[in-house]
Amino acid sequence: MPDIDYIKDNQLEDTGFAYTLRLIGGKYKMQTLYALVLNHGPIRYNALKRVLTPISFKTLTNTLRELEADGLILRKEYPQIPPKVEYSLTACGQSLIPVMDLICTWGRRKWGRLKLSDMPKNTVAFNFESHGI
Repeated sequence: MPDIDYIKDNQLEDTGFAYTLRLIGGKYKMQTLYALVLNHGPIRYNALKRVLTPISFKTLTNTLRELEADGLILRKEYPQIPPKVEYSLTACGQSLIPVMDLICTWGRRKWGRLKLSDMPKNTVAFNFESHGI
């Protein structure tokens, strides 16, 4: 339970909750992290793009840069032609896996198994199976 007196005496922005939201908040950050978890290892940019439909290239690039700058993901560039770049979770990013598991459990309990057609509009649709992930 949060310390209500602490929140009353201080700004909410000074809490661990607010700090965490600054790191993982945003339309595609959690989805990107979740895609990396479900992939069980490094994943290339275009594979992430396919999984995170309908994300734009620009938004994905910005999301990955922010997650990397915050130390949640690692970008590994291979010196070859054509260029090869892979993304994976850092230890800090992996520490969010239990949080994502709790969110998934909550979602299953709240909604059960929804068909894609039952999901609200503008929901990011993961399409792991059709892309071999």
